[in-house]
Amino acid sequence: MSSEVSEEVSEKLPARSDVVTDVWTGWYRDHRGAEAIVITADGRSVTTRVRGVAYTGGSFALLHAAEESGGLPLTGCVLEWDLPLPVAVDGDTPQPGTLSCLLGLGEALPDGAPERVDLRLTLHWGGAAYESGVTGGDFDRALGRILRQLPPGARFARRLLAAA
Repeated sequence: MSSEVSEEVSEKLPARSDVVTDVWTGWYRDHRGAEAIVITADGRSVTTRVRGVAYTGGSFALLHAAEESGGLPLTGCVLEWDLPLPVAVDGDTPQPGTLSCLLGLGEALPDGAPERVDLRLTLHWGGAAYESGVTGGDFDRALGRILRQLPPGARFARRLLAAA
């Protein structure tokens, strides 16, 4: 991740003084079917449970099962979820927005890591959709791409994951 993009995103976010756990619902899909999931994020890690197995990691692209469940990374699937992301322009009252997230994790390589990590974010705000395009799993980079498309003076009115 480029520190320049990370700084750009951080400059346009409100300060975060305490750790808050966010909870979002979404979908997990793979060759065996689909199931509803719950994703939790506390600013340091992301956690979800798929078919009874808990996966945790420092980012969505680094989700691993616990050692007692094999410790393997999550691969060969798609995760999809929405989260609220209000946007404020020039200090005005934030207007509601929704960030739609689609994460594709390729099949496992010999070392267990996914062959590819494709992240696509779309911000629905102000009657328009702002897309990140496909990024290699870098949440800050994807947010930076969206931020550059917003009107001058726009900023996200809440913080998201510190290490998504």
